[in-house]
Amino acid sequence: MIDRIDHFVLTVRSVDATCDFYSRALGMRVVVFAGGRKALAFGAQKINLHEAGREFDPKAERPTPGSGDFCLISSTPVDTMAEQLRGLGIEIEEGPVARTGATGPILSIYFRDPDGNLVEVSNYR
Repeated sequence: MIDRIDHFVLTVRSVDATCDFYSRALGMRVVVFAGGRKALAFGAQKINLHEAGREFDPKAERPTPGSGDFCLISSTPVDTMAEQLRGLGIEIEEGPVARTGATGPILSIYFRDPDGNLVEVSNYR
């Protein structure tokens, strides 16, 4: 019954800092919609951003900055990604390490965004 993910929401301390981080670190596009709201677009998906204390309804029961943990698939090799992230001063917490993705084996690196969300970037093997 479900075909794909369209978007998900991150609650963040600063929408502007989050936009800066993801556009610099991962090349996501910042898009503005619905009267000034911001999202991070990549491929055919996006991450909508809610500023803590100023969330849009309906919302999660307990929206909290830093509670996200998600995996993104990249066509750029994770070794190259890790090198680029380190060049930006972003610490790689773990990886490259073998994991299992939705459709098979992946190679992943893990790092955190400004709110402490755990971001996994992976390549299918």
